[in-house]
Amino acid sequence: MAGADPGARIGELLDRLGREAGPQARETADELVRSVVEFYGEGLARTVRLLRAAPAGSDPLAVLTADELVGDLLILHDLHPEDTMTRVGRALDKVRPYLGSHAGDVDVAGLDTEAPEGPTLRLRLRGSCDGCPSSTQTVRWTIEEAVARLAPEIAHIEVEGVAEEPAAGGQPLLQILPHPPADAPTGSAAEPPHWHTLATPALPARDHATRVADVEGNALLLVRLPGNLYAYRDRCPGCGADLRTAPLDGEFLSCAECAARFDVRHAGRGEHTHLEPLPLLEEEGAVRVALPELLGAGP
Repeated sequence: MAGADPGARIGELLDRLGREAGPQARETADELVRSVVEFYGEGLARTVRLLRAAPAGSDPLAVLTADELVGDLLILHDLHPEDTMTRVGRALDKVRPYLGSHAGDVDVAGLDTEAPEGPTLRLRLRGSCDGCPSSTQTVRWTIEEAVARLAPEIAHIEVEGVAEEPAAGGQPLLQILPHPPADAPTGSAAEPPHWHTLATPALPARDHATRVADVEGNALLLVRLPGNLYAYRDRCPGCGADLRTAPLDGEFLSCAECAARFDVRHAGRGEHTHLEPLPLLEEEGAVRVALPELLGAGP
């Protein structure tokens, strides 16, 4: 209402909800309002800090959009200087080095803003993800996370894959949803992964080096090669031994127990099996890795 006190109006609506829906609904609504206020309060605080710390002559919008939370607020209120497709393009550029390790690439096939489920992005994969089911799944999760962080208004992603053997009937090979399907079984590969930020001490310090990081009790093998960082489950799929002492010969990792060799740069491909790759994003100096629900199940 023009000229009305927004705080008073919110209080009136909360009181009405309490009368009409009961005290439990009122408590939930109060918590929701507190969360929204905290969200916007943090956004305002960051805006002030960012602008105060910005170098003289810098573009204020560029400074603000570089922050994820402030950028999300600008998107929410249609104030972001970049349109959706520009931000989608930036997200896919972040993912492309990772897709290259899985023998693939991705192109934008279109954006349907009128789709019933909300704005739907259609992508087309080129390559076969090296024929490894876990590699295909990590590609799916990595694309989903990159797009969600830079274009949160996208509600649904469909990915058409171009594999060596096309899918029957031309159906999409991958469909990325913001949440797992309602009929997905508990513990299935459809469950979303949990993303974690890795501190610099947890990372390999130089090229052609490895390091094992512990994330929530899960051992992750990190391998740094020139130009890219790779994350795998710290377990040989052949014999079950851990790989923390595995020698790295160029781009190949050899299990110290069974001598199986794995191509680190190409999705951990081995002669008979693959290492289990994990989704990983490097952006603005931070490294984020995902832990799928199934991590921890032995071979």
